[in-house]
Amino acid sequence: MSLPGLPPAASADARAAAASYISRISLLMEEEEDAGDVEPDHPALLQAQRPFAQILSGAVSPDKGAVFPGGVGDPATPTLGSKDAPPVDEYSEDMFAIAFFKGLEEATKFLPASHAGDELLKEKGRRGRSGDDDLEAEAGRTTKVAAVEPDEAGAREMFDEMMLRGYDACSEEMEGLSIATDKGEAADGSKRARKKNRARGKRHVPKAIDLHALLTCCANALNDDRRSAEELLKQIKQHTSPTAGATQRLAHCFVQGLEARLAGIGSQLRWSLAANRAPVVVEFLKAYRLFMSTCCFRKVAFAFANKTIFDVAAGRSKLHIVDYGLHCGFQWTELMRLLRDRDGGPPEVRITSIDLPQSGFRPAKHMVETGHRLSNCARAFGVPFKFHAMVAQWETVCIHDLNVEPDEVLVVNDLFNFRTLMDESVVTDTLSPRDVVLNNISKMKPDVFIQGVVNLSCSNFFFARFRETLFYYSALFDMLDATIPRESQLRLVLERDIFGQVAMNAIACEGEDRVERGETYRQWHLRNQRAGLRQLPLNRETVKMVKDIVKNHYNKNFVIEEGLQWLLQGWKGRILFAHSTWVADSTAPSVSFSEF
Repeated sequence: MSLPGLPPAASADARAAAASYISRISLLMEEEEDAGDVEPDHPALLQAQRPFAQILSGAVSPDKGAVFPGGVGDPATPTLGSKDAPPVDEYSEDMFAIAFFKGLEEATKFLPASHAGDELLKEKGRRGRSGDDDLEAEAGRTTKVAAVEPDEAGAREMFDEMMLRGYDACSEEMEGLSIATDKGEAADGSKRARKKNRARGKRHVPKAIDLHALLTCCANALNDDRRSAEELLKQIKQHTSPTAGATQRLAHCFVQGLEARLAGIGSQLRWSLAANRAPVVVEFLKAYRLFMSTCCFRKVAFAFANKTIFDVAAGRSKLHIVDYGLHCGFQWTELMRLLRDRDGGPPEVRITSIDLPQSGFRPAKHMVETGHRLSNCARAFGVPFKFHAMVAQWETVCIHDLNVEPDEVLVVNDLFNFRTLMDESVVTDTLSPRDVVLNNISKMKPDVFIQGVVNLSCSNFFFARFRETLFYYSALFDMLDATIPRESQLRLVLERDIFGQVAMNAIACEGEDRVERGETYRQWHLRNQRAGLRQLPLNRETVKMVKDIVKNHYNKNFVIEEGLQWLLQGWKGRILFAHSTWVADSTAPSVSFSEF
């Protein structure tokens, strides 16, 4: 019996397709009840599995016929949109069957065209039960490769080691890496010498490609001449590589940002990179340890802040640290070591960590875990310790949220986080979030506010921002090239998944999607003063301490300088990071922009 609105042939074919499929399943269920287990090479099982294998292998297409009898591709079956199809205002189960087959046909066009499904059926029939075990083992290996869950046991062990041993955990790796780098440089030198000898007598020398100039020209052409920008991108991509020298690696990263901006998918790029290319915990920790062992920037930042806190807490019994942004807590274990050994014993330490909520059902999970690790370390060091986690937008936190006690030494700490706060280019009708945060810190009247900033001006004008970002990351990638071997996979994690994502966000995104909004230390200096903060002079003992650290343990091209009472860190003369200390000063005079 046919349904209204469908030709008899269509109704019969659609019903035949469903009946054929149901009969196959019923046959298998009956035989399973009788035999208890179906042999892998059972003809009925192979026959039932074949349509699904054909779907995966791209066997369904308009010219190959239907997978199911009476389905799309059968000449007797009408397709949607044809003159024999039922009217759109009439619905039946056969209409949905036809729509399903049509959708199946369209979907399979996007599947890879291979015959893996058929081969899998044949191979399974040949192997029998022993082959099933091998196949399951192979599937298990594939699942493990594709899984994103980290090795929690290994991560916990590495966390504990890095927190308890601190800088010592990096020193051995730094020494071995220095030897490996020296050998690599010697090998590279011999290779260059051999190439130079072979090149003697040749008339034609290939012209060097200035990737920095090409990238700049491409960025300049994005708004006015998209065709030229596309041609330049094609030319640049021929000379880039994520595993070559510093310039090629940098260009590889910047090309991705320019392509995303050209295609208008900067916002999608931000979330896709965060979801798909975030390194697992163990990989991130290894990369972090490598960065600490070869680069002084983070070590100097911790040492500068911890020495300042140690000095301001001298002779006091309670210390309260308000920390914006949580850096895995590694900074505070170093401070605990200093406080443990001070005359008179350590004070009672309380850390209030303020961080942005993470996605999921436990937005403060990462903070709670770090609090547990810090509590364990404090117990091992014999330091009285309390940890309080606050999940909030930074500009919403004020003095009343902190439960400050009268006899506490109050320290406010930020290392490189405020660069992501929205500025005047996004918030125009009210005070910008970064100015609100600084005003709130001034109202807290801390004993000291320790600030570390990324010395990069991310202008609201794209081309100016691109040039500054290119110069900044050229120095960073050059530093990594000089201190870490090129074949290191952890270096690739640093360049691609950490520094690369930050650079691509500054290049590809605009508006609220652009979270990278760095300013120079001179611009932050002015903001702090406008917020009622007064700068403290640099402590000469602290400056000497960090200079000795860099001189004795790191590459000679790292520089430590001073400017406007800021401690400046850089590479080969390029200032990359800056640090200073401040206190509240409500009577501070207003500062003119012209002074800077």
